[in-house]
This record gives sequence, C-alpha cells and structure tokens, in this order.
Amino acid sequence: MPLLDWFLAPLSGASTHEIAPWASWHARLMVLGWGLLLPLGALAARFCKVMPSQGWPLRLDNPFWWHAHRVLQWSGVLAMTVGVVLAWRGAQGATELARIHAVAGWALCLAGWAQVAGALLRGSKGGPTDRQLRGDHYDMTRWRLFFERAHKGIGWLAVIAAIGVIALGFVVADAPRWMPLALGAWWLALAGAFAALQRRGRCIDTYQAIWGPDPMHPGNRIPPVGWGVRRPFG
Repeated sequence: MPLLDWFLAPLSGASTHEIAPWASWHARLMVLGWGLLLPLGALAARFCKVMPSQGWPLRLDNPFWWHAHRVLQWSGVLAMTVGVVLAWRGAQGATELARIHAVAGWALCLAGWAQVAGALLRGSKGGPTDRQLRGDHYDMTRWRLFFERAHKGIGWLAVIAAIGVIALGFVVADAPRWMPLALGAWWLALAGAFAALQRRGRCIDTYQAIWGPDPMHPGNRIPPVGWGVRRPFG
C-alpha cells in the first residue's frame, strides 16, 4: 500500500532506517518524558486544583492535582534523566544538526532539573490545616511569590520548547514519518484541551483552592500569580 509505505518511510525518503539501540531508547524516553508525562503534569497542576464534583468552596484543598502533578513530573524527569545518560554515553561523531539538538536538549534538561530543585525549595506551607499557621505559602512571602513566578514560567516555557527539541531530534534520527505526525496530533490534542479548560474557567488560583475565598487569609489580599489564573471570589 503506497500510503502505508509513505508513513513508514524515513523523513528523508530513504529506503531504509537504521538507528543505534541507545539512540532509539534515548528517543523513546525523551518523548515519554517531554512529550507525554511532563505536559500532562503541567495540565494537572493548572486545571485540576478544583474538580467539578468537589463542591468547592465547601470542600477545600483537594489533593488530586498535587499527587498527579508530583507523580507525573517526577516520572517525566526520571525518564528524561535516563535518556540523557544514554545519549551522553552513546553519542559520538555527531553531525552539526545533532550538536544543535544536543545543546538544546541539555538546556531543556537543565530546566527540568531546575524545576525539581525549585519545588524542593519552595518553602513551608502554613495555614489553618498545617502544624503552624505561619508559612511561606499561606503568607505569600517574597520567596513564595518568586517561586511561583519562576516555577510556572520556566515550566511552561520548557514544555513549549520541548516541541522544537523533539522535532529536531526526529530530523536528526531520520525517524519514520508516522512518528512526528502521531506526536504532532497528540500535541494538538493537548493544546485543544488547554484551550477548552481555560475557556471553562478551570484554572483556579492555588491559594483559594487550598484555603478558600475568606479575606482573612493574607494571600487573598494580593492578586493571583500567573496568566489566566481565575479567582472565583475577590
């Protein structure tokens, strides 16, 4: 079947496609991490802080988004790290295009590791349900504000940049045509989900999702952090 043959053929149109095992696994792990797990984790953090069936604000601090975000991001960074090790050990005699891909990939991985480090250093929580009322998050200290701006900004920029880095990797590996087409369709689906959830107002302010809209809470006296973040009250 000519159409099937076209989909299975490499991007260059070559009759055969051969790739070293380390490169094949590097690609799989990077696509798993940056193409699947990390974008889903970012979506969970942005749109799942308040679930439709939750009954907010009667029920506060839904833990689903936090557990989903943490599991997906840690898994994505782990897949990314193993993929980096494979490329670092296996890559030799790279072409100029491959070297550009490597530099961009290293920058992307540094952003991923920086996100993990920042999350570990995000500060204390505080609030009425914590062991002590005062905390970086509850009080929205300068450190917490810096963390939220940096974490959200770097995270989304890295997810967007990953599209270009992976696409370049497909060219370097002369991947079969069906691979970038399938991943492109997946990314379009993610973009569509983002737009739909944003339009429905599902991007709820983390602070109000956890502690509610009462103005007695200090974080409700300042604007929410981030683009398109909705604060239902206040």
